[in-house]
Amino acid sequence: MTTQEPLPTPLDEPVPLIARHRAVTPAWLALYYADPIELTHGEGRHVWDSDGVRYLDFFGGILTTMTAHALPEVTKAVSEQAGRLLHSSTLYLSTPMVELAEQIAMLSGIPDAKVFFTTSGTEANDAALLLATSYRRSNQVLAMRNSYHGRSFSTIGITGNSSWSPTSLSPLQTLYVHGSVRTSGPFAHLGDRAFIDACVADLEDMLAQVGGPVAALIAEPVQGVGGFTHGPDGLFAAFKRQVLDRLGILWISDEVQTGWGRTGDHFWGWEAHGQSGPPDLLTFAKGLGNGLSIGGVVARAEVMDCLGANSISTFGGSPVTTAGALANLRYLLEHDLQGNARRMGRILRQRLDVTARQLPMVREIRGKGLMIGVELVDQDGQPSALAAATVLERARELGLLIGKGGPQGSTLRIAPPLTLTEDEAVEGAELLREALRQAQQELWSVEEEL
Repeated sequence: MTTQEPLPTPLDEPVPLIARHRAVTPAWLALYYADPIELTHGEGRHVWDSDGVRYLDFFGGILTTMTAHALPEVTKAVSEQAGRLLHSSTLYLSTPMVELAEQIAMLSGIPDAKVFFTTSGTEANDAALLLATSYRRSNQVLAMRNSYHGRSFSTIGITGNSSWSPTSLSPLQTLYVHGSVRTSGPFAHLGDRAFIDACVADLEDMLAQVGGPVAALIAEPVQGVGGFTHGPDGLFAAFKRQVLDRLGILWISDEVQTGWGRTGDHFWGWEAHGQSGPPDLLTFAKGLGNGLSIGGVVARAEVMDCLGANSISTFGGSPVTTAGALANLRYLLEHDLQGNARRMGRILRQRLDVTARQLPMVREIRGKGLMIGVELVDQDGQPSALAAATVLERARELGLLIGKGGPQGSTLRIAPPLTLTEDEAVEGAELLREALRQAQQELWSVEEEL
């Protein structure tokens, strides 16, 4: 018996990339925009999509393109290292890894510091939790309400934002602390000093009811996914001085989004709370690699060395990523991009503050340096995810890429590369103002008609 060959059929039409994407990736993998775009190349603070449309990038791949797209110094370092050796693992010595670790240990402010490299912020926080719980012989962890620390099983377990925590299962017992959302909650009506005192008292009260030791407090100095919220400067210093040090609880500063000078006034976010000294552990990722996949933990040597078993990292600290990250970090330091973040952040903030006074849809402008949140509300004054999504669309149509977040998805996130120029800051602020104006006119007029 023979089988008949199928008859030839006309060539199918090309399948759109979005359809191919949805066919092979998880349903929960989010995409921006009603009509998602593919970014194909970038230069400086601009990127282009597959249709050739140019955008001013005010989100930097989720705060990851720290210096600039296609920064020549980084491209050159990656290319040269790739031409020599792509990979070796931590089983072998690596000059770029050691040089980068030396630089980060010195910059961290942590005495007797050691560095362990990972491939992401999630993995960095996961490693920090492993170190802290092992050192303290406890699986109890303090985390801030509205926090986000990654997508692994352990980091989801300490994430205080239900939109990003799909399971209640966790290897850790997590206790959530007040303090990182200044303008809402039971202490919002208090002045800064009284706010800090109330948060410290609440922490003391909570810990008095906990059995056994607590390993660590993990906290973002400015919450990223949470919508760029933060407590008063000095909050974590008060926690450390009045509570943590007395009980031996370690402080982990999650600097995945706040590090490397982005907040302008400080190189690390923890320094706004540094009256009691540096944290015991510090995690980093995102901006260091300028798009390369790198993260890591800095810790006091006695904490870093506490594990009683062998370990390696296959990809953490790879020659290519550390060479590129070292070039990126050197560029940032040599060009005082922290100072530029402070200056450009001030320009953006001043213009956005004016916009907020003109448009009642804007409830609050917050953040530090080039890490600015714009919280939006509906006509009833309630947080509006619809408003944020609409502004995101209108901004893209105008040629501006921004992000969004917050517990209700109602906050715009503004975080351009740290080489942003004054002309670009002014242009971006004007584009965002127009996007906000269009969205308010569109949404509020519809609500009035209803």
